[in-house]
Amino acid sequence: MSEQNGNRTRPSGSRPTGTHTSSANGARKASQTRSSQHSQQGERKRTSQGNGGTKRPANGTRPANGGNTNGSRPAGKKTTKKQRKKRKIIIYVVEVVVLLILLVVLFAWMKLNKIHKDDINEEDLTINELDSATQELLSGYTNIALFGLDNRSNGDFDTGRSDSIIVVSINNDTKEVRMVSVYRDTYLDMATSDGSFAKANAAYSKGGPTQAISMLNKNLDLDITDYVAADFNAVADCVDLLGGITIEITDEEAAIMNGETGHQDYIAEIEQVTGKKSSHMNGGGTYNLDGVQATAYARIRYTAGDDYRRALRQRTVLTKMIEKAKKADLSTLNKIINSLFGEVSTSFTNAEIISMAAYLQSYELVDTAGFPYYKNTASVGNQGDCVIPCDLSDNVTELHKYLFDDDSYTPSNTVEAISDKISTKTGYTSESAVKTSDPTEQDHAKTDDTGNTEESAEE
Repeated sequence: MSEQNGNRTRPSGSRPTGTHTSSANGARKASQTRSSQHSQQGERKRTSQGNGGTKRPANGTRPANGGNTNGSRPAGKKTTKKQRKKRKIIIYVVEVVVLLILLVVLFAWMKLNKIHKDDINEEDLTINELDSATQELLSGYTNIALFGLDNRSNGDFDTGRSDSIIVVSINNDTKEVRMVSVYRDTYLDMATSDGSFAKANAAYSKGGPTQAISMLNKNLDLDITDYVAADFNAVADCVDLLGGITIEITDEEAAIMNGETGHQDYIAEIEQVTGKKSSHMNGGGTYNLDGVQATAYARIRYTAGDDYRRALRQRTVLTKMIEKAKKADLSTLNKIINSLFGEVSTSFTNAEIISMAAYLQSYELVDTAGFPYYKNTASVGNQGDCVIPCDLSDNVTELHKYLFDDDSYTPSNTVEAISDKISTKTGYTSESAVKTSDPTEQDHAKTDDTGNTEESAEE
């Protein structure tokens, strides 16, 4: 009976009783509980994603703390519409200012790129072996070579003789500027491999600015690595844009400018080269010279003092231009810059030009002079009449004292050797020096055996 009951088939729909029934029910409940928990979690997750993580109350209102129901995030101050608008305006203004600055820099850079650039390779330049004291002193100055080219084809900066040669020395600390004209007919070493000697202005025609800079460095114990070259147009345009320059001229100078003395008509010549119209002078007097007249004035050489006096006139014109430029407004300076593009050649980079321009108002031209200080004239072979340094060593010593206030400078072996060669070739020594008519050089004149200063035969 027991066996029959134990093997009896379970009736449909009946449930086991006792211990087994309890275990099954517990399993089903656990399963149902887990299923319910998963369902609730999924529902909470969907609810969270649907309303941004905040469970909105049934009445549709938002929590007072801006949706932070768990209190973990502190309540912040709400940004007003006015504040947001003000912030946008500030950002916009800053963006506009930055854009304008970038446009100005780009504009200036594009302009500067129009200037004819000649990248001078310093390895190609001649620089003498200088003693450490001289090198250290020169490092405190920026020395630049200025070349005024006597070219009838404007914009040609690679050929032609330099009608004007000026060494500009800038004291980097004080911004004081001194200019020294090297007389174009000065008999010097050309710094060529063959050791040739010629007039100083021939160096540019032999090898352009690199050769001309090397000539200056070798003969004067300088360390020039940069230059600026300009032609007739540059001077005439610049003077016109500055509104002219005021200069007192003599009757003789006016007559020569007009071509009334049998020499070329300087004014007519400059008119032809530049394409500008001007007028002739009405005798001597104080004039506000226009560009053509100022350029013609700077080219006069047939008066007392010859090339010495011409170099002084060139420095006078340049000095007057600098004085006017320092007083000019930004509009005028901008016009000058625009005009000079294509009429100037330089080795300076755009960044260097901008850096120097930043100190424009700080530069002060304190003095000008001519070189050589102690000199005479003589006909030297096929070179014709030349200006002879008497002697070169003495003159270079005086030059370093003048430019760099250096009382302890000693000429290099190179300068001493060149000085000896010039004396040998010309027969002129330090005792041969005579006074010139250049007023800025009277203090440098040497005396003859009688103790009186002598006038140059050219005067």
